[in-house]
Amino acid sequence: MRKQILSFTLVLFSLLSFAQSTYEKVMKEKIGKIETCKTPEDFQVLANDFQRIADKEKGKWQPNYYAAFSYIQKGRILMRENKVQGLDEVADQAQKYLDDAQNVDKNAETQLLQKMIYSLKMMVNPMERYMTYGTKATEQFNSAEKLDPNNPRIALIKAEDVYFTPEQYGGSKEKGIELFKQALEKFNSYKPKTDLDPNWGKSEAEYFINQAPK
Repeated sequence: MRKQILSFTLVLFSLLSFAQSTYEKVMKEKIGKIETCKTPEDFQVLANDFQRIADKEKGKWQPNYYAAFSYIQKGRILMRENKVQGLDEVADQAQKYLDDAQNVDKNAETQLLQKMIYSLKMMVNPMERYMTYGTKATEQFNSAEKLDPNNPRIALIKAEDVYFTPEQYGGSKEKGIELFKQALEKFNSYKPKTDLDPNWGKSEAEYFINQAPK
């Protein structure tokens, strides 16, 4: 009887280990595609992939996090293309998955995404929405920074905000570049807790630094 119980336990453990290794393999594959996505359509496909993983892995925050992040990246591209009429819908989709991620684990990474979602919604109409979504974005950013002050992605988004803010409102490209350099220093020393935790953003910091006048 004991041998049967032991055998069953070993089989169950092996199945769980196999399922975990398969999950991690698929997640790493999809995470690796973040840097290669260039269009809204690319990020929509990636969001769908992470959504399918999230549907199977209810107790993990990362799949929903990356689904939300993919929608945010889709929205950021639309914003750069001046297609702001679609930002509300994209931001709402991102919010749906971020809520699911935060129900499992609310941390600095998820709070930074919340800041980015509010920023997307603000950009639909900055003049009318700044007091609402601009204020919420700032609150979320400050909360994320307090939780993880050495996080390079938090430094990266701060640098972006300063870089694209006009000088009369306290920003400038020169100030932004200095902050991108600080973010890059953090990227070079910061270690994610696991291989599946967020690790995006270094190439973006390098891009802006390389745009600076020599």
